[in-house]
Amino acid sequence: MKQAVFRQRNKQYYRALHAPIWLWVFWILPGWPLTYDLYAHGPDQRHGVWLALVFAGVTWRGFKGRIPGCEPRPYIHFYGVDQPNLPYRVVCYTAAWIDILVPYTLNLVGLIIASITGQWTLKDLYAYGYYPLALAVVLGTALDWIPRARRSTVGEGAERAWFYVAIWTVVPTQVINWAAWRLGKYMDLAPLPLARVRLAICLISTAIFFALGYAAKLPRTQRYYEGVAAAGV
Repeated sequence: MKQAVFRQRNKQYYRALHAPIWLWVFWILPGWPLTYDLYAHGPDQRHGVWLALVFAGVTWRGFKGRIPGCEPRPYIHFYGVDQPNLPYRVVCYTAAWIDILVPYTLNLVGLIIASITGQWTLKDLYAYGYYPLALAVVLGTALDWIPRARRSTVGEGAERAWFYVAIWTVVPTQVINWAAWRLGKYMDLAPLPLARVRLAICLISTAIFFALGYAAKLPRTQRYYEGVAAAGV
C-alpha cells in the first residue's frame, strides 16, 4: 500500500481553499425555509444576510485555525492514533453530514412519493422532515457513530475515506437531480411518468458514484489504517 506523505505544516493556499468549503456547509445548514428556498428558487436577500454572518464566522475561525483544513499544522499526523477529537472538528463534520445526508434523503423520498402518487411533496418534506433528520445526525454524533465526528481520531484513516465517498455520491447526484428537474420537459418518455424517470436517474447516479467511491477510484476515497502518515484532513 502506498504511504501517504506527512506534512509538517499546511500551506497557506491549502488553508485558504478550505474556507469556502465550510462557508458553503454552514450557509446551507439552516433548513426550513432557507435551505428549501435556496434549492427551489435560488438565493434572495435572506440568504445574503445569512451568508454575510457565516462569512464573518468562518473567516474568524479560519484565522484562528479552528476549522478543519485551516489549521497551521495538521492535527492528525498518523492514521490509527487514538487521540481526542477536537470540539470544532466534531461541530464542523456534524454540520457537513447534515448537509450531505438530509437534503439528499428528502429529495429521494420526494421522488419515491411522486413516482407512486404523482404528487410532488418536497416542500412539505422539508418543512416537517428536515429538522428531525438533522437531529438524528446530531444524535448519531452524541452516540459516537458519525465518521470524523467521533470522540477519538483512531479510525480517521477509514472515516475520512467514507466521508468523501458520501460527498462523491451525493453531490454529483444532487446536481444531476437538479438537471433532471430543470430539463423535465425534454424527458417526456410517455407512458413512463416523468417522476419515475427522475427517480431512476437518481438511483443510477447514486449507484455509480457510490461504487466508484467504494472501489477507491475517486480522490480521497482510499482507506488508510495504522501506521500510515496522514496526507490531509
